[in-house]
Amino acid sequence: MNPAQRALWYVESHLAEPMTLDEIATISGVSRFHIVRAFAAAIGLPVMRYVRARRLSEAARSLANGAPDILSLALEADYGSHEAFTRAFRDQFGTTPEAVRAAQCTGHLKLQEPILMDSTISDKLASPRFETTKAFLVAGISERISCDNGAAIPGLWQRFHQEVADIPARVGPVAYGVCCNGDDAGNFDYIAGVEVADFSELPRPFGRIRIPEQRYAVFTHTDHVASIRRTVNAIWNQWLPASGLKAADAPNFERYDEKFDPATGNGGLEIWIPVRD
Repeated sequence: MNPAQRALWYVESHLAEPMTLDEIATISGVSRFHIVRAFAAAIGLPVMRYVRARRLSEAARSLANGAPDILSLALEADYGSHEAFTRAFRDQFGTTPEAVRAAQCTGHLKLQEPILMDSTISDKLASPRFETTKAFLVAGISERISCDNGAAIPGLWQRFHQEVADIPARVGPVAYGVCCNGDDAGNFDYIAGVEVADFSELPRPFGRIRIPEQRYAVFTHTDHVASIRRTVNAIWNQWLPASGLKAADAPNFERYDEKFDPATGNGGLEIWIPVRD
């Protein structure tokens, strides 16, 4: 099994027990940094958000079946109080535990069912080349992204193409899609940008990131850009665990050269993953 499959198995088989991200990573055989990205690449949800959604969904079923003690359900779902459980329940479903118990049904709720791992890993993943980059600067359109709003990224690129002429001190024609400042919840900053010589004259609305000197495994994605998630999934859940290397806690990025056509999404791109021995 790959890391995301191991994590999914562990979550589903220990759902009623306390669990931490460190424990899930250990069972999966990879670091916290790796499992956050591998799980999200495979199923589109941060692993701990999936844990929360599954627990709350099972609690909702128990309430609809007439469970009398909401505090007991809260504790079983790893919440320390009735109030904390109610807040999380309302955030997840838009209603209260008491309302679900009174309605005696869950038909109006969007429950998180157990996910069965599918086979969306790309079967076209070629061996990468390895490069060590010197530090460089990227500036562009930036937004905080979560696993379930990844659809916002194409909109960032649309804005980038409208505003790229306003980015001063541009270096070369290559564009970069940089993922950085990730957290354990699977959120990260995405910058659709270009290399620049310096940030001194960069207008405030633009995002900026310094890419440090780093060794990268570089993969070529030749299909349409819309299928990039399959390649990313294969990298994190197939190639990296088998490679003997570890993911470095550094920005990863897509590199779009002159062959890429932003109007059609064709032409291919490169995916640069930071690695260490």
